[in-house]
Amino acid sequence: MRLIDRTAVRQLVDAPDPDAALVLIRGECVVMPEEEADRQGGLVLARRREVKHVTGDHELDSLAARLDTMARDLGA
Repeated sequence: MRLIDRTAVRQLVDAPDPDAALVLIRGECVVMPEEEADRQGGLVLARRREVKHVTGDHELDSLAARLDTMARDLGA
């Protein structure tokens, strides 16, 4: 089972907050403001400003797979 899928990356890309981030917190990946992630002790995996150019399904799937691997390598 994947921690990060196309839906999670799409939520990040479509987030209205320019400071949104995909965060690993308590074993779950969620989109939240980066500042909030810092307060809650979450691990920022990607920031909206870094991925806002990703649009197509293939790109979303590819990025989700890489982020999922990264999260697992970090011990998720």
